[in-house]
Amino acid sequence: MALTGIQIFKLLPKTNCKECGVPTCLAFAMNLASGKAELDSCPYVSDEARAQLSEASAPPIRPFTIGKGVRKAGTGGETVQYRHEKTFYSPTLLAAQVGSDIAAADLETKLKTWNAFQFERVGFNLRPELVAVKDAGGDAAAFAAVAKQIAETSEFNVILITEDAAVMKAGVEACGFKRPLMYAATEANADDFGAIALENDLPLAIKADSVDGLTALSEKLTGMGIKDLVLDPGSRDPKQSNQDMIGIRRAALKDSNRAVGFPTIAFPCEMASNIDVETMLAAMYIAKYGSIVVLSDFTGENVFPLLLERLNIFTDPQRPMTVTEGIYPINNPDENSRVLITTNFALTYFIVSGEIEASKVPTWLLIKDSEGLSVLTAWAAGKFAGDDVGMFVKKSGITDKIKHQEIVIPGYAAAIVGDVEEELPGWTITVGPREAAHIPGFLKA
Repeated sequence: MALTGIQIFKLLPKTNCKECGVPTCLAFAMNLASGKAELDSCPYVSDEARAQLSEASAPPIRPFTIGKGVRKAGTGGETVQYRHEKTFYSPTLLAAQVGSDIAAADLETKLKTWNAFQFERVGFNLRPELVAVKDAGGDAAAFAAVAKQIAETSEFNVILITEDAAVMKAGVEACGFKRPLMYAATEANADDFGAIALENDLPLAIKADSVDGLTALSEKLTGMGIKDLVLDPGSRDPKQSNQDMIGIRRAALKDSNRAVGFPTIAFPCEMASNIDVETMLAAMYIAKYGSIVVLSDFTGENVFPLLLERLNIFTDPQRPMTVTEGIYPINNPDENSRVLITTNFALTYFIVSGEIEASKVPTWLLIKDSEGLSVLTAWAAGKFAGDDVGMFVKKSGITDKIKHQEIVIPGYAAAIVGDVEEELPGWTITVGPREAAHIPGFLKA
């Protein structure tokens, strides 16, 4: 169990040095107990106390990494029940499932198709991470061959799905170098699966018929020395599964139940008869509270919206997505190229810059700090006012790069023309399009 604030306080140096950012060691202890501070903030805590405090400072849901290589991904580490309380940290990992009886040529085709599902969005490369290999008949050699092909010929990491210890061992030997997730230890095979996971230092999923059953299995396996677990409550009815996911998260965060303080896994592929319903269920688990979601297939129409939802859910709601204020040359502009200006909201920047790139017209794009607000919102909030825009243009250094005096402002900020003209006498202030999609035609005209 996690330590209380008073228990933590007894282990602190009690100097009240204020270097941690709060007035007293007692206040720091309370913040540490509630997850609002990090132990490293105290420069004087002893090594002995640090060891004892590690449990209190650790996230309620254990963080660890699944896989290796470019698609390795962290899971767990969550500290709040609701995103608006702070933020969610580890995006839900997406997996597609194949059977161990799939032909090598068919698997190669699938992997090439799935690998193509990579999308650029606000500076992030969005893509799925995992392929799950399901034992289709107890053939250890076939299981190992499929796992090996995925691990050696693709960027994807692997989930090994079988309840047969011999088959699992063959799969681990084939792709253990990629740090696969073993699925799943049950009451019947927990000893064998635990030994394999412990020997190979691999994360292990556990499956039970209830949350109480998960608790017992978790305590048994952690007692064996296994630290990285993934929980499956076994429910395949969407309503019950949703309730179980919420219950697990609540027990870990609100009740400080370390036995269920681990990431979870959900199987929409076993709850629906078609990919559309699977996708809807996957969307539910991304929001609440699936750490890993396994689908029967990846298609463009199901992967893209899930990746976008995941991006939106797993960004810090208290910190707008922004880009750095400054000058961005696009399409190799010169001293005669046009100058556009917009806000530093990341989505605005990437959409506008993308449209400029598509136009093939050399352009200077000025990005003004608007505290991460879009154009219309920033204008309404006074973060994109005419005098501020004019002052920014003068200090940005753009005048050293061009020999004309014309700037294009966003159409939604047309009301600031007069103020910009006052701040930039002699300049021509042009009102550009309201919609980014019209920028290429505007520049070419």
